Amino acid sequence: MKRSRALTIAGSDSGGGAGIQADLKTFTLLGVYGTSVITSVTAQNTQGVFAIHDIPTNVIDQQIEAVLSDIGTDAIKIGMLSSKEIVKVVTEQLKQYKDIPIVLDPVMVAKGGSPLLADDAKEEIKKELFSLATVITPNIPEAEVLTKLTIKTVEDMKKAAEILIELGPQAVLVKGGHLVEEAVDILYDGKHWITFPGKRINTKNTHGTGCTYSSAIAAELAKGKELQKAIKNAKEFIQMAILGADELNIGSGHGPTNHWKYLEEKGLEAWN
Repeated sequence: MKRSRALTIAGSDSGGGAGIQADLKTFTLLGVYGTSVITSVTAQNTQGVFAIHDIPTNVIDQQIEAVLSDIGTDAIKIGMLSSKEIVKVVTEQLKQYKDIPIVLDPVMVAKGGSPLLADDAKEEIKKELFSLATVITPNIPEAEVLTKLTIKTVEDMKKAAEILIELGPQAVLVKGGHLVEEAVDILYDGKHWITFPGKRINTKNTHGTGCTYSSAIAAELAKGKELQKAIKNAKEFIQMAILGADELNIGSGHGPTNHWKYLEEKGLEAWN
């Protein structure tokens, strides 16, 4: 059986909980062959980010070209793009592949609070990259930065989605993990609203949740799922990963989610 393929374009997390490492684990556990383009190398663990080294843009360009010209992909997940120059090179390459579903996770700040995106890169992403995306997946702090709104309620999330859809993506998924209430996510395609309810899980071990969730959506899109079904499956994946996070007991800070939990619960059904 030929495996579906998914490409992640993102930063590397030396601690393994987020970024490229989380994406490739997610792809594998959902039965998708994963490839990667590394945009930045970080020195980080569960306690924080201690160094960031951006990969030269010509090397990023060559990575994308090498993967897509030979292996190809059925979906693309985009994560950490730390500079305006990196955003530009990724945008120019992906303009050639407009038929491939793109999940854009606008990564701005690490779990411990370290900034991962320069100010001019934020504007470049909004201006150039959003219009290529099948869906963008900001959490509430990211949506607040992108829209300059204060978001406290589901109605606030909807207002943010209405602003963000005007920037060109086919759909916006505002993630409600930072709400005081239940962790509800809101999907908006410019016409329809779809709510994805979620159970709030009491754990500090949530490092990499955004990366994992967005890469799970990309994996499901790669397998041919419609967007709503892809998000539903991905939401179940990340909920289980958070639920099993304390079982890992990795590091002394914000530990990673448990990428194995979904496969343990679902078995090979997870690959379909």
